[in-house]
Amino acid sequence: MAQKGYCVKCKAKKEMKDEQKVTLKNKRTAVKGKCPDCGTSMFKILGKE
Repeated sequence: MAQKGYCVKCKAKKEMKDEQKVTLKNKRTAVKGKCPDCGTSMFKILGKE
């Protein structure tokens, strides 16, 4: 999968590790993962599918 997300701590776009696809309350899909460098949680909302 290898989704890219924005790490707030590193202030850069990076590929997430340990990513999981989740469904939000409003039925949208998102990807949740961790930054490969600092380990901070990353989150990216995907488009409507």
